[in-house]
Amino acid sequence: MSDGLHDRPRSAVVIGGSTTGMLAASVLATRFDEVTVVERDRTPSGAERRKGVPQAQHAHLLWSGGVDALDDILPDITGALVRAGAERIDVMTDLVSKAPSGQWFRRFGHSRHPVITCSRDLLDAVIRGEVLGRPGIKVMDATAVDGLLGTKERVTGVRVSAGDGTAGTLAADLVIDAGGRGSRSGTWLVELGHAPVLERTVDAGVVYASRMYEAPHKTRSMRYPVVNVQADPRSAPGQGGIIVPIEDGRWLVTLSGTRGGEPTADPDAFRTFALTGLKDPIIGELIGRATPLTDPVLSRSTANRRRYYENASSWPEGFAVLGDAVAGYNPVYGHGLSVAAQSVIALRKVLDRHGPLATGNGRRIQQAAAKPVSHAWNLAVGQDSFYPGAAEQPPTALERALSSYVDRAVAAGSENPRALRGLLDVMSLKTSPARLFGPDMLWNIFFGSRKGPLAGPPLSQEEREAAGLT
Repeated sequence: MSDGLHDRPRSAVVIGGSTTGMLAASVLATRFDEVTVVERDRTPSGAERRKGVPQAQHAHLLWSGGVDALDDILPDITGALVRAGAERIDVMTDLVSKAPSGQWFRRFGHSRHPVITCSRDLLDAVIRGEVLGRPGIKVMDATAVDGLLGTKERVTGVRVSAGDGTAGTLAADLVIDAGGRGSRSGTWLVELGHAPVLERTVDAGVVYASRMYEAPHKTRSMRYPVVNVQADPRSAPGQGGIIVPIEDGRWLVTLSGTRGGEPTADPDAFRTFALTGLKDPIIGELIGRATPLTDPVLSRSTANRRRYYENASSWPEGFAVLGDAVAGYNPVYGHGLSVAAQSVIALRKVLDRHGPLATGNGRRIQQAAAKPVSHAWNLAVGQDSFYPGAAEQPPTALERALSSYVDRAVAAGSENPRALRGLLDVMSLKTSPARLFGPDMLWNIFFGSRKGPLAGPPLSQEEREAAGLT
């Protein structure tokens, strides 16, 4: 249908009021007359927990690729986050990290990789407040989407039901499913007559345990670094942990372990796991000087799961799927939010290039969104597939060779700032993995100068004293 023949208001429906859904709604609102966000939960009025986002209780990072995308969609939204209490840190300077292969990364200056750290509740609240303050967007909360309207050739809206038992329909020229890991789009498409979509799961069996702490008082007056001890997929069980300083003088601490080495919800065992299960006891030492505010909370929903909608043999007009509804990742990599923002930019580009109602937009959006999805997927699966039982097939010889090369890049990056910047270009989703094979990276990996390995975590004396370690 061309714009010239469209004599009624253009309408769009977004399934899910998550970060992905809100970002998509903000883009659609300037290209459609009416945008309705259908959300199963009650919409919080502030930085409150939503039942449909259990992962909010665990540590989150918004990598620099996501920071750039978020500010592109909602100008100065990261500034608004900082004003609300989030931290904007430089990952090369403000991250104390032990690589899966064992090296401690040195802390270098001149970073081009800003990272946003805050609670997921704050992140969602600031984005939601910005988006819902815009004209043309309305929310139907406490409402479920039960299916798609239309035919195999075209989706024309959704069927909905409210918590009070009432049911109805919403017509739309474009429906975006941002319903997260629980998306039912695969089933709905089959009901319309499409073939099942190929899915792949790589499940390392990771269990997360997270706990909130009141940070040591002296650390609150400084930009305290994120402290991260990464798990080694070649030494199962893989156990890791991270301390993320967030708003209101708190530390959000997440510990993780794969099959045979999982953390538990036992409060008395939380610090012991950090001290003895990880490859370095620094996280256990730090939280020993902090005050617990909550008991540990567990999550087992950590599998990498991808639905290859972009390769579907047929696809209806007026429909697309974004965010975790396409692919969910092991949260340890922190890529979900960044991929969501980049996928919404892909949506925007398609609508602006072809027009909001152009024939073929649904498939175009799906194929464009697959690019950032593939980047993050390859990074996650390239690590997790090495865990026993994670995938139906063990890593191939090529995958093992690529993993060995990445290990060399990590080793170089731990001691050479130029190699680290290139490595972070990829790991933070700013560029594609091909960046690792550029001439400058090859030089820095194989011939570049090295400062020598570190014997322990690179916390400054001031940071150690502030945390009570000396």
